[in-house]
Amino acid sequence: MSTPARKPPSDDGRDGPLEEARAWGITSYLLAGLLTFGGIGLLLDRWLGTTWLVLVGLLVGVGLAFYLIWFRYGTR
Repeated sequence: MSTPARKPPSDDGRDGPLEEARAWGITSYLLAGLLTFGGIGLLLDRWLGTTWLVLVGLLVGVGLAFYLIWFRYGTR
């Protein structure tokens, strides 16, 4: 009885440490977008005396983060 042939490890990033690195990359894109553009919105709110630019900054940050995630990881 022979042993089953082993499949060579793939290099597509869908298993093992590469998958974990991809998950951390996606998380960091989302956090960076929220913190950067939310912070810009907060600063503009304080400077202009408004109360709605934080929300706009957060939405823009999440939107850009999703775009970058799609561009970086979704084109394979």
